[in-house]
Amino acid sequence: MTCSGKAYITGTSAFLPNAPVRNDEIESILGMIGGKPSRARRIVLRNNGIRERYYAIDPASGQVTHTNAQLTAAAIRGLGMTEHLDCLVTGTSLPDQMMPNHGVMVHGELGIPACEVVSTAGICVAGVAALKYACMAIVCGFAKNAVATGSEVVSPVLQARHFPAESEQRLAELEANPEIAFEQDFLRWMLSDGAGAFRLQDAPRRNGLSLRIDWIDILSQANSMEVCMVAGGEKQADGSLKGWQAFPPAEWASRSIFSIKQDVRLLNANVTDQTLGKSLQKAMATHGLAPGAVDWFLPHMSSEYFRMPMIDCMAATAFPLGQEKWFTNLHNKGNTGSASIFIMVDELLDSGRLKAGDRLLCFVPESGRFTGSLMHLTAVDHADE
Repeated sequence: MTCSGKAYITGTSAFLPNAPVRNDEIESILGMIGGKPSRARRIVLRNNGIRERYYAIDPASGQVTHTNAQLTAAAIRGLGMTEHLDCLVTGTSLPDQMMPNHGVMVHGELGIPACEVVSTAGICVAGVAALKYACMAIVCGFAKNAVATGSEVVSPVLQARHFPAESEQRLAELEANPEIAFEQDFLRWMLSDGAGAFRLQDAPRRNGLSLRIDWIDILSQANSMEVCMVAGGEKQADGSLKGWQAFPPAEWASRSIFSIKQDVRLLNANVTDQTLGKSLQKAMATHGLAPGAVDWFLPHMSSEYFRMPMIDCMAATAFPLGQEKWFTNLHNKGNTGSASIFIMVDELLDSGRLKAGDRLLCFVPESGRFTGSLMHLTAVDHADE
């Protein structure tokens, strides 16, 4: 089957729960593990550059204010759609439940008429995968309109109440080797909540700018790289992964099986080249991508720590982009995982800084087992198309 149509992002929306949370407020909301202030907090916050983020937690009661499905539905409502929806595709790292899938729960929250519903799994690239499916549905003529989303509600699993068993059992080990504490703890200061939604159609909207989707690449390096980020399992000494079902229920809490963990050493040594460098090489070879064909670069960065390695990697790949082309809202929106690129594009489009003809290169990495995604968009108006 040959698909010859085009897909356009004709609407964007973002939803961030509650009031922004400053760095000095984090532990008052998430709590202190074992009743003690984190030793990793200042180090991580100094390096990641995040000043504010959002949590789906009431700061007074500590209760969750939004489920992932509710947060995603709120972002979709922000699109203000009134016509029938043909296809809904949702991507997230942490759905509210294992079954049923996240998409049908969002559909239920919306209460809209029956439509095709698909969910994509993964970590940060889950949102891009959702967008690619929605794009293909439009391009192949299977849908006239579609909505793709990326969303994360991670704060409830970052609350201190999920960590006491580990801090009690491993206190002596942590005191002797603080680096272990850093690896277990640092994601609590990196991750936050948010949702974004894109409306896709087979033609640009009549008023204002639309974003034509030129291509989307997703490239996994799992054939040569071991697991780096995991939840619901435990990485073994030989690099293999032991899933939660292989552990007795009594060990799920004591071993923090469902906590999000990351191999920091593996991450720092490999993430830039494996996710950005190799993705750029593929895009240059298959799409003829060149630095001069990029007006805006929107990188999903988990931390400012990675900015210089990314710059160096791009230079080494013969793809230098000046900092004046970079756009990120990491500092005041935080790292919202699969929702980040949706929230970034929405903010840039709303800023009024885009003009017809501008070309956007969006980059989303995922450290689960090292996947990189690049997306090329072109700002258009209806008259030009």
